[in-house]
Amino acid sequence: MTKYSKEDILKLVEENGVKFIRLQFTDIFGALKNVAITDKQLNKALNNEMMFDGSSISGFVRIEESDMFLRPNLDSFVIFPWRPQQGKVARLICDIYRPEGTPFEGDPRNILKRVLKEAEKLGYSMNVGPECEFFLLNTDEYGQPILKTQDNAGYFDLSPVDAGENIRRDITLVLEDMGFEIEASHHEVAAGQNEIDFKYEDALTTADNIMTFKLVVKSIAQRHGVYATFMPKPFFGINGSGMHINMSLNKDGKNAFVDENDRLGLSKTAYSFIAGLIKNIKGISAITNPLVNSYKRLVPGYEAPVYIAWSAKNRSPLIRVPATRGNGTRVELRCPDPSANPYLVLACLLAAGLDGIKNNLLPPESVEKNIFKMSIDERDAEGIESLPGSLEEAIRYMEESELVKETLGEHTFNNYIKAKKAEWDEYRSKVHKWEIDNYLNQF
Repeated sequence: MTKYSKEDILKLVEENGVKFIRLQFTDIFGALKNVAITDKQLNKALNNEMMFDGSSISGFVRIEESDMFLRPNLDSFVIFPWRPQQGKVARLICDIYRPEGTPFEGDPRNILKRVLKEAEKLGYSMNVGPECEFFLLNTDEYGQPILKTQDNAGYFDLSPVDAGENIRRDITLVLEDMGFEIEASHHEVAAGQNEIDFKYEDALTTADNIMTFKLVVKSIAQRHGVYATFMPKPFFGINGSGMHINMSLNKDGKNAFVDENDRLGLSKTAYSFIAGLIKNIKGISAITNPLVNSYKRLVPGYEAPVYIAWSAKNRSPLIRVPATRGNGTRVELRCPDPSANPYLVLACLLAAGLDGIKNNLLPPESVEKNIFKMSIDERDAEGIESLPGSLEEAIRYMEESELVKETLGEHTFNNYIKAKKAEWDEYRSKVHKWEIDNYLNQF
């Protein structure tokens, strides 16, 4: 059921003195894009007549097929609370269409919608709750970030040690003004690291919310004179930032992961969903952890999940089933980081879970030991494998994954891999400070 009609939005714009409307969309690498129009052009946008040059957006189309149209999702209309109150600014999240009126196959939002339709045919809908972490950094005289955290606080610390408290407060208030339900806000383990959790929603709304969340965090941090970064691992020697994904499926109005007669309270559907994640996670890793830097976070010793296993009791495996049961029963995947494109992440994770369900897969036995403290021989004996150790390795697994190729479609699959290979080649060809520190005086 829709919340707004075209007439509703035109009325809201007029009554609230909105002068500018940002038509937003996301490229395949998770970068938020927009074109701003004035209120005089809004009716044109609401009639799906706003065109843009798709050839200028990374991974979209070639110059000879560049015309694309933005179709606003009317229910995504919201006024930015932090922008000027005279000549207010609002936004609409858009889907991307080709001139002939068909959805553009390279639009990440459309990719997620396709997988959600597949789930719907099987009777399922997906709910998702993310846990997004970020660092607050000091800035130089030009407002550019420097590698110095805003504080040296730790997990759940409070002011005056926690210098991010007022920033998180303002972020929370803005998000609530925009319709978010905030569940928790706190300082994280590492110095300068913060987390704000918002309530789960359906998968498409959650992906939209993650993009909005990142925009708000960066905007409010800038107003406080600091820089917010979602880079997974900006500092050596301390924890990196993750984006744990909590997932559940609904069927016939009930949580499909629940079975009160099971020893762990989990249904066959839940076990198969977990099995699908385990089977496909290596191929999905270049999506959930898309940067060279992502794999600096995924190393033993910093609480990051490296080992492919699951548990309903401890936090060391890749997949955890939190203790809450009943309607709150869910599966938590702990490897994704906040640099990832949330539309592609959720599309691939749902496709993997459905693969497990459709093929009646069962996961290996749950691991109740602390995997971080297990030896290599002990892990081998338990059949516990590791996530890819680098972006290069993750790309190789992705190239071999029929599930990821089918989920993303050939267009996005090929463009994504091409870009990530170029990113890896650029990284490996450069001389890094570690090499200078370790080799220059030795040889």
